[in-house]
Amino acid sequence: QVQLVESGGGLVQAGGSLRLSCTASGSMLSINEIGWYRQAPGKQREFVASAAGGRAPKYADSVKGRFEVSKNSAKRTGYLQMSEVKLEDTAVYYCNAFIRPMPNWSAITEYWGQGTQVTVSS
Repeated sequence: QVQLVESGGGLVQAGGSLRLSCTASGSMLSINEIGWYRQAPGKQREFVASAAGGRAPKYADSVKGRFEVSKNSAKRTGYLQMSEVKLEDTAVYYCNAFIRPMPNWSAITEYWGQGTQVTVSS
């Protein structure tokens, strides 16, 4: 069974940097797309960034120019490099991926991680 596990969250000062990782485990043919969402207290979950083969990375306007998303297919890992973080970046960050699991590789399936807390302090 495919699972996503995030790591790298924590406490960071405003203006600092942090890198989140998301590693997929289980039997799979490929990871088509891997991305990140976040949910701040009292707010809805929102899209942050995503990376997929064959297209340019996508970013929410709020993080464009500050965050960089990437994926390493060989390591089955996605990354979110966060720079120049702001107080409003405080949230639980969730990994999201579209994967072809085995043995049913013909069906692209969406998976979510359990989330990692990022707290930005002033």
